[in-house]
Amino acid sequence: MTAVTTALPEGWTLRRPTLDDVTEILALAHASDVASVGAPDYTAEEVREALTEPNTDMTRDSWVALDGDGAIVGWAYPHNADGGPRDFADIYVWPERGLPAMRPLLALMMDRMSERAAELGHDPYEVRAGAIPTEQPYIDALTDAGFVFLKQHARMQMSLAGVSPTPPAPPPGVTVRTVRSDDETEMRRFHEVIATAFRDSDHQAPGYDDWRKQVDNATSNSFDEWFVAEVDGEVVGALQSSDSGAEDNEGWVTRLATLRAYRKKGVGAALLRQAFAVYAGKGRIHAGLGVDLANPTEAARLYYAVGMTPLYRANVYRTYVAAKAV
Repeated sequence: MTAVTTALPEGWTLRRPTLDDVTEILALAHASDVASVGAPDYTAEEVREALTEPNTDMTRDSWVALDGDGAIVGWAYPHNADGGPRDFADIYVWPERGLPAMRPLLALMMDRMSERAAELGHDPYEVRAGAIPTEQPYIDALTDAGFVFLKQHARMQMSLAGVSPTPPAPPPGVTVRTVRSDDETEMRRFHEVIATAFRDSDHQAPGYDDWRKQVDNATSNSFDEWFVAEVDGEVVGALQSSDSGAEDNEGWVTRLATLRAYRKKGVGAALLRQAFAVYAGKGRIHAGLGVDLANPTEAARLYYAVGMTPLYRANVYRTYVAAKAV
């Protein structure tokens, strides 16, 4: 295994990020996106969410790397909103000029992962990371750090050109409506459906309190883009949208869930088509979401069926670390 060092080039420095860095971090993420997938695919809201989500402390969990001119050329942060036995390490570097920061940031993050394992009470602790297949330097760094390929995710998208703002009727017996965001009981049921459905997949869902904190901390929430599907008056499906896509004039589906007994009956498709209609009515030009291509619930098949196609694919890698008390 190739040794990984935390040494940076002479004159380069590391520090913790703050919310004042969002604009510069976004520029870094956009440069990385353009180099790897051909277009920006990150928003300022997503940067803020990554810096402030549950179980992420900017003063302990994240770093930015600065070159000799003081410009941010690298960013590292974790993702484990539910505090479970699995974390996700994200490393962004400015194409070419930021490469010297890649391995040092990864080494720092992996050392921090061992500490997070102890703090969250998991040993061993699973750590995942993602890389676009063309990002060979990052794939090499992950492999040298002990990661192995696990599966692929896809960034799905479809054009909303020609989509009517009036959705088609749902299947008989199914009602799709906007979530009652001011009803605490309904919001808890909305979350419960997502959390329950996600147990049948490889996805993690934060607990209600952490999820609600994420929702409340968002810069904005367009609850007219959040929907539930009911059968016999019982909520059996839920679709959560994010306003982060609005920066790119895209409707963004954050979570889509259907309880097991109601799958393959048109519930998920009805929720998606309701969302697409509302997005189109607001003048959005695309609808997008991310999907695990190995999801045992075969979510990708649904997304293809409603007209979505992969914008790009990303590899997911995995390793394990032992807990290390600070």
